[in-house]
Amino acid sequence: MRAPSFRRAVGDEQKDRRRLQILAGAKRVFAAKGFRDATIGAVAKAARVSYGTVYWYFDSKEALLQALMDHEERLFRDHLTGVIAAAEVDGDGQAMFRAAVTATLELFESDRAAVKLLFRDSSSLGGQPERRLHEIYEGFIDDIAAMIEAAQDTDQLVPAPPRLVAFSVAALISQVALRRLDTDDGLETPVVADFIVSMVLEGLIPR
Repeated sequence: MRAPSFRRAVGDEQKDRRRLQILAGAKRVFAAKGFRDATIGAVAKAARVSYGTVYWYFDSKEALLQALMDHEERLFRDHLTGVIAAAEVDGDGQAMFRAAVTATLELFESDRAAVKLLFRDSSSLGGQPERRLHEIYEGFIDDIAAMIEAAQDTDQLVPAPPRLVAFSVAALISQVALRRLDTDDGLETPVVADFIVSMVLEGLIPR
């Protein structure tokens, strides 16, 4: 087993790696214990650094959570932006919407700690952390609304309020992701994504 690193990082590259190392440890601990029950000592152990090293990079547990949420938002938005950009090449709004939903679910499936952090424990954080999570969620809705508006502009979707549709889709995705923390219902991620998209675009009534 690799020994904890107590040597101070030097140089920007080493410092960046150490910071990411601490964030990764914090993510595992917060997901397992919840933010309120997590301790800096547990984070240090998970990150394999000294207790003081965590405080060298982050002033408090709240500051560490804030940095972690910012990091997760960047990863998520960068991933989703790349998927949308690739789907935009064909100019098919419905295909772009389908690709974005599938990519989001696949990302959540591969990173269940993020689902616990962003959706399961969000209501118990309170204060600034809870407000920051709300901002992240609203950014997610903005991305979906932009796709819906683009598809509406080319008459590929009906003229419904874009943000209301986006909120409905985001709520559906987040609740499905939460459920799949405990059970996958025997369904692969692409099948679940296809159902969500089909239900939104076509409804449940046979045509």
